[in-house]
Amino acid sequence: MIRVVLADDQALVRAGFRALLDAQSDIEVVGEAADGQQALRTVREVRPDAVLMDIRMPVMDGLAATRHITGDAALEAVKVVVLTTFELDEYVFEAIRAGASGFLVKDTEPAELLRAVRAVVGGDALLSPGVTRRLIAEFAARSKEPAAVTLLDQLTDREREVMALVGLGLSNEEIARRLVVSPLTAKTHVSRAMVKLGARDRAQLVVLAYESGLVRPGWLG
Repeated sequence: MIRVVLADDQALVRAGFRALLDAQSDIEVVGEAADGQQALRTVREVRPDAVLMDIRMPVMDGLAATRHITGDAALEAVKVVVLTTFELDEYVFEAIRAGASGFLVKDTEPAELLRAVRAVVGGDALLSPGVTRRLIAEFAARSKEPAAVTLLDQLTDREREVMALVGLGLSNEEIARRLVVSPLTAKTHVSRAMVKLGARDRAQLVVLAYESGLVRPGWLG
């Protein structure tokens, strides 16, 4: 059973998400919060698999709450999915850097929301390639010059190659086709790179790909 906490200051929004999620046989809403501070407290109490986190909330915003959650070793397994009204919300970029596993717009189709919740908990790509690439484009536009790092030295050549393709927004299936390997093999390489680099999820792997200089803005692979 996938256990989810809903964090949004609008009761009507929470009610809509709860009705959708609780109607699924494999998903259960185990907590709600109307502000970031309450969200953090609830997450610490119930230890859910995922949090659907609104950004603009009183007391403590969703960005600060996300940083607290992802910075707590005891909550390492909790995945944060940022909810926003607009795809280009200025805080989405910072939320990803803070450790969020991805983001969804609030008017996402119900089927897409359910797929996203299951995907993020399963460790797969949360976002559709199109949305992922828009996020990466935003990251590239704001990215600083890559620093000289030795972090990637522990990766094999194949793992570097796969990480670069993740940085371009490719899904496991697309990586498999590009490298002429099976999707399972591609997923294994992605997982190994994440473990070696200490990345919580695929979104952080993208950030590391740019920050290390492995991928540069405008690079097409």
